Amino acid sequence: MIRNKLAITMGDPRGVGPEIIEQLAPELMTQYSDIDFICLGPQGFDPEIGDYFSMGIFEGTEASAGAISALSIEKASALALEGIVDGIVTGPIHKPALQAAGWKDLDHTSMLSRITGSPDVGMLMNAEDSLGGCPLRVLLATTHIPFRSVADKLHTNLLISQAKLLHQGLSRFWNIKNPKIALCALNPHASDSGLFGNEEETIFRPAIRELSDMGLSLSGPLPADTVFIRALKGDFDAVIAPYHDVGMAAFKTATFGKGVNVTLGLPFIRTSPDHGTAFDIVGTGEVNTSSMLEAIHLAVKMSKNVFDTASP
Repeated sequence: MIRNKLAITMGDPRGVGPEIIEQLAPELMTQYSDIDFICLGPQGFDPEIGDYFSMGIFEGTEASAGAISALSIEKASALALEGIVDGIVTGPIHKPALQAAGWKDLDHTSMLSRITGSPDVGMLMNAEDSLGGCPLRVLLATTHIPFRSVADKLHTNLLISQAKLLHQGLSRFWNIKNPKIALCALNPHASDSGLFGNEEETIFRPAIRELSDMGLSLSGPLPADTVFIRALKGDFDAVIAPYHDVGMAAFKTATFGKGVNVTLGLPFIRTSPDHGTAFDIVGTGEVNTSSMLEAIHLAVKMSKNVFDTASP
């Protein structure tokens, strides 16, 4: 029998990533006895759940933390590109540390896009359970950019490419036939017929028309204050949010601890927990392992393609 293999990066050595993996080690060895794990991180941080690749000695500095984080991601990606692992699960990193170490990437998503040469990638936040009892999936059309730049970055072609990525991902990995996708509006009340902006008419509607002509099931643009509630009731399989915080605020409120970040458009599977490095709780006994466990669980399901969520 062919065994699935996953690479796990520990993330920033100063953050909760190494502590979480260490706590999860016994459960991973028991629950996933059919999975071969490869962990990557600083020397001396081996959680002993499989092979361990040391990315160097952590010297206690911001630059050292950033270098080890980046090198771990690059090595894990290389293993995936070579077919040695089926996917990667990445621990939380500190973005300023990447900059201090000399990497220009702003986040995991942009780094993975560069490493793999994948120009069109998508940041999908996924939770198989939520406060509404239904799965909640939110794709961020724009990610880590200043709010004042959103309107300039958001355009029809971007919405089209992101919607196509989402449709393909939901069809391939979640086995959802003809997924129902909603577009969250940019302006209050979806602009109320142009009273609060015209992006819904000039950017969103042309995208919806073109996507509908391709056979995709699109709804919107729908106001942010209602679209996520409808998604939580099961009206949509996923929502595309126009910018980071409108999507993340709704997502984390309804799913915190259960959410997983999935990068769509890569040549391999990549998931990560929905939280950051949480420097303030390291070593306090307050770390929550649930999101990392969900990220590993989702990566395993995606690698085995065992979802049973096909729409009737």
